[in-house]
Amino acid sequence: MSPDTDQILQRYVTAYRQLYSRSPQDVRVLDKDWVIVNGARMRVTELEYLTMQMQREYQQMHTDRKTLVHRLIKWLTG
Repeated sequence: MSPDTDQILQRYVTAYRQLYSRSPQDVRVLDKDWVIVNGARMRVTELEYLTMQMQREYQQMHTDRKTLVHRLIKWLTG
């Protein structure tokens, strides 16, 4: 069973906040297949894909930051 549109939209909002440190604008459900996000109308399936991309981008940013900190610590103690 797939998650409902509200849950998908909430995951998008969470990913957006993590990545951009602010909330998206104009977020609403039109029906079970369509949503409005930042003024753009899109299918829920497209929003799920966009959310996954944003989550991967956030994870990569987090990994890069962690790597940088480890390199800095190694340099300072090395």
